[in-house]
Amino acid sequence: METIRQSQKTENKADYLRRVTLEGSEQTGARSVVSGEKRTQNGLLREKVLDRNNLNRAFVHVKRNKGAGGIDGMSVEELGPYLKENNVKLIEALRTESYEPQPVKRVEIPKPDGSKRQLGIPTVVDRVVQQALQQQLSPIFEKVFSDNSYGFRPHRSAQSAVKKVVAYYNQGYHYVVDLDLKSYFDNVNHDLLIKFVENYISEPWVLHLIRKFLTSGVMNGRFFEKSAKGTPQGGNISPLLANIYLNELDKELTRRGHKFVRYADDCNIYVKSKRAGERVLKSITQFLEKELKVEVNAEKTQVGSPLRLKFLGFSLGAGRKGAYLRPHQKSKQRVKQELKRITRRNRGVSLDKILKEIKQKMQGWVQYYSIGKMSSFLRNLDAWLRSRIRQYIWKQRKNIGTRFKALVKLGMSHKQAKTYANTRKGYWRNAHSKTLLMTITNKRLTQRGLLNMSQLYQSIQSKA
Repeated sequence: METIRQSQKTENKADYLRRVTLEGSEQTGARSVVSGEKRTQNGLLREKVLDRNNLNRAFVHVKRNKGAGGIDGMSVEELGPYLKENNVKLIEALRTESYEPQPVKRVEIPKPDGSKRQLGIPTVVDRVVQQALQQQLSPIFEKVFSDNSYGFRPHRSAQSAVKKVVAYYNQGYHYVVDLDLKSYFDNVNHDLLIKFVENYISEPWVLHLIRKFLTSGVMNGRFFEKSAKGTPQGGNISPLLANIYLNELDKELTRRGHKFVRYADDCNIYVKSKRAGERVLKSITQFLEKELKVEVNAEKTQVGSPLRLKFLGFSLGAGRKGAYLRPHQKSKQRVKQELKRITRRNRGVSLDKILKEIKQKMQGWVQYYSIGKMSSFLRNLDAWLRSRIRQYIWKQRKNIGTRFKALVKLGMSHKQAKTYANTRKGYWRNAHSKTLLMTITNKRLTQRGLLNMSQLYQSIQSKA
């Protein structure tokens, strides 16, 4: 493996970067997260960030995650050789605060509702520096983050978040204030963010470096844009900074005694009546917009029932034994639309490619939603998908001769195959015919590589 300082090529060796001697460090340090007292230490965090093991761990993380290059065009594959040659200069620039991050590259990706999410992709070198900083800041803030915060935190997941929703519902909290923050990541106030970081970190070197990343700007095509606010999605440190900012919301909700679950900027507050929900919505909106300078999207924010509203792709069901999780109707519709796109009969790609794409998509989907009830949905989806595959196969066999040979090979008599090969029925109708059901059987489709989602779900459930 390429290293940052030495030339060893094995990933088992972590001792890559030469330890940097920090001379003339100012008397700065980190606040105690317990007592709030300031501890004066000689550049403690700077030393930890620039430690060779920390930097190497950051390099390995960036290399493993791959991803596109930034505005300088450097790829992840080129990162190792570059750092071997330039690590001394890079570390010295960081140590003396002459290091200047490059602007992030603007990239837009489509969202399910048809709008676009704006990402800011830093250069791979800047990603290493951000990751090295994040690795040292995260343990400090993990001690102060709320237990009700789940997004972008170690050993926490969206599944854990929605399980807490079930517990709240069973305790009688049958209404939810579903907050939607308008373009949250693009509107974080830099001065407030630095203030919130400074509540726990008093070392100027760290605060200056964070400020530089926040204000490095954006390259939108060939045009440079200043970044007066926001923390671009795409940076390694952005999720941590976003959580630090919204930790102030968590603290306020806790102070007021509310039941809530937050995953990144997706926050739900649970109450026992609709009137209480409307009252909470009004007061929290005032807090967010006045104290945190964050705009609440009035069109998407609502008070309603967790049985109907969507949170992290789930909604609740209620039975005799209490509440349970299930994929929200929109989540079901969305995945079916994606499968419909993959199996579009005029795609003109091989069946093996189709089956591979289905497997790649649905293994993760079933795994994520496996904590919810969806047996009947998956059975129906399996049956529908098999029909889509039969339709695709039949469409590939365009002429009568090809169909005849294929049907004979699948066990039909010459007479039956000749008759059916000349059918004028439509593709979808043929996909449901007895002939194709008896020849392109479920077993044959499974052997060919079609994922059986119901079996996968049952397998995951049995291991839970």
